[in-house]
Amino acid sequence: MKEIIRTSKAPEAIGAYSQAVKVGDFLFASGQIPIDPQTGNLIEGGIEAQTKQVMENVKHVLQAGGSDLDNVIKTTIYILKMEDFSVVNQVYGTYFTKNLPARSCVAVASLPKEALVEIEVVGYCRQ
Repeated sequence: MKEIIRTSKAPEAIGAYSQAVKVGDFLFASGQIPIDPQTGNLIEGGIEAQTKQVMENVKHVLQAGGSDLDNVIKTTIYILKMEDFSVVNQVYGTYFTKNLPARSCVAVASLPKEALVEIEVVGYCRQ
């Protein structure tokens, strides 16, 4: 059985999908973009600021579903420019410090709301 996960500490879904879905011991979080959940606005300030906001959104979605960053199994990062990889990787590395998840990173033509980065995760839920 699946459980829909929702939190006001991360932005609302901008389409016909959920912030996350929990199935058994696993949490499948939708891609998070750098939207401030309080204002609903895209974060300004470039790739570093946007990556920090994305990771904060991811962290809050995981917590709402009974997981956390240490229990993430897989991440997928979407960026507009591969030149931003090192900055994204640096910020990402401050959030994932142990039990590192598997990861993919791809450059894409565009992202919703003209974001520079989007990250989705699969996490294991603690019992």
